[in-house]
Amino acid sequence: MNQLMNIENILQDAVISAIKELYNTEVASSQITLQKTKKEFKGHYTLVTFPLLKISKKNPEQTAQEIGTYLGANSAVIADFNVIKGFLNLTISSSVWADLLNQINQDPEFGIVAPADDAPLYMVEYSSPNTNKPLHLGHVRNNLLGHSLCEVLKANGKKVVKTNIVNDRGIHICKSMLAWQKWGNGETPESSGKKGDHLIGDYYVLFDKNYKAELAELQSQGLSKEESENQSSLMNEAREMLRKWESGDEEVVTLWRTMNSWVYAGFDETYKKLGVSFDKIYYESETYLAGKDEVLRGLKEGLFYQQEDGSVWADLTSYGLDQKILLRSDGTSVYMTQDIGTAKLRFDDYPIDTMIYVVGNEQNYHFQVLSILLDMLGFEFGKGLVHYSYGMVELPEGKMKSREGTVVDADDLVEEMVDTARETSAELGKLDDCTLEEADEIARIIGLGALKYFILKVDPKKNMTFNPKESIDFNGNTGPFIQYTHARIKSILRKAESQGIEIPETLSTAVGLSEKEEGLVQLVAEFQGVVKQAGEEYNVSLIGNYVYELAKEYNQFYHDYQILKEEDVVVRDFRIVLSKNVALTIQKGMKLFGIDVPERM
Repeated sequence: MNQLMNIENILQDAVISAIKELYNTEVASSQITLQKTKKEFKGHYTLVTFPLLKISKKNPEQTAQEIGTYLGANSAVIADFNVIKGFLNLTISSSVWADLLNQINQDPEFGIVAPADDAPLYMVEYSSPNTNKPLHLGHVRNNLLGHSLCEVLKANGKKVVKTNIVNDRGIHICKSMLAWQKWGNGETPESSGKKGDHLIGDYYVLFDKNYKAELAELQSQGLSKEESENQSSLMNEAREMLRKWESGDEEVVTLWRTMNSWVYAGFDETYKKLGVSFDKIYYESETYLAGKDEVLRGLKEGLFYQQEDGSVWADLTSYGLDQKILLRSDGTSVYMTQDIGTAKLRFDDYPIDTMIYVVGNEQNYHFQVLSILLDMLGFEFGKGLVHYSYGMVELPEGKMKSREGTVVDADDLVEEMVDTARETSAELGKLDDCTLEEADEIARIIGLGALKYFILKVDPKKNMTFNPKESIDFNGNTGPFIQYTHARIKSILRKAESQGIEIPETLSTAVGLSEKEEGLVQLVAEFQGVVKQAGEEYNVSLIGNYVYELAKEYNQFYHDYQILKEEDVVVRDFRIVLSKNVALTIQKGMKLFGIDVPERM
């Protein structure tokens, strides 16, 4: 039940009655526009009178004044009103807010909808790493967005399957393999003391270094850039390795299996640190064949065409796009082929209602093409695919490039965040009363909370600059500020308990409340609407903005009002219950970001 909506519905019905009484006209609820009153004005809800002027046949101010006077005299819900031009600001009675808090307090899961048996199934793909390099800052944004979107969809009563597609084949994988074969001297994660994904990433960078040196050498002999690239022995060896891999060459496949297993072990460690998991992992090495079969079927059915060199293409000019290659002349697959195969296998495996791909905005065109190709191949789900597109993550120093080894490694980043959290917390004296184990755990919670919150509070569509130092500030719009607010409330509740304060099951509604208290109840009640909107718009940043607003408002209230020392017992109990529900709402909101909130800090 959405309690906040109930207040809006009550107001709506009251306004409809007022119009009928005042102007002898029946109006539909769609004609009644209610908004949350702006902070600079007194009131909780604002009625916009402009759509009603044809009915009242009066100017906006007169109309607002008449409706306000009628409601003040005839509705127990309205305590006061004021008119600003054509806007009628309505103040709701304290008893209504007290009653609302009672209702919310009875339901610890307020705002969260459990999935019904017949709930629609959403599959969300995120992470999608390459097995030629470790996870980096860009992957961190992807993983956090994917995980949070799944949590928000679940909170909206949807069934969710979290899936990952591992890019474990292709020319880039062969580059790392070839470099290791040539210059690795049998090095392993165990012998080097490096995580497997880091070790393989080093060989990817090494390939690029040697490839560039070879191109420079060829160009110094008078060859053009294009000629050099075609004649590069290193690149031709990598291409030959890919061809051998696709034809099932035992030696290449064994090497590939060995090196991939090192990478997977490394990825699992990173996922664990980030608190990210998957229900089902697909591997492109297994899905590309299904894609290849579909492309060959499309060729046979005349949907695609073959060029003289044997390559297979789709002509998408009728869609306002270009020609798209689906199979290379040597018969090897491209990304698109794999994605066709993966989509088919997923819909064979699960009764998916909506398929969402969490992939950066540089792939917008790719997903536009994928949707068209699947539709051309006769798959019903083709048109319904959702590309959850997000912007780039940059550092204050600029863009990252994995080939050049200038990428911010995800493991290093997590470690840096936890270390910074430990230093900052110690400086502020927040770890003074903690054991070493407690201090380590608090540093982990704050460091990861700072990282996740800083990334997830930004609208996914926007590019962002990640600044580790800024993210860990205990003031302002940060994870640690929100976590600290939660810990502060928990401290109040522990004190209340130690003082033997017993809170009644049901609060008295005959309580005089300040504007700040009424505003806080209204804000807590809005949690449900925010979760719903975040799910409908696939915009998890709405949760972050909301939780920050709630923490900020609560802190102002905490500074301005007594809680445990309040002499009026009815008011004191109200404030304790209000505090408890603010803490619970913060906890639920942060959980949707995969962020823990500490009990003390």
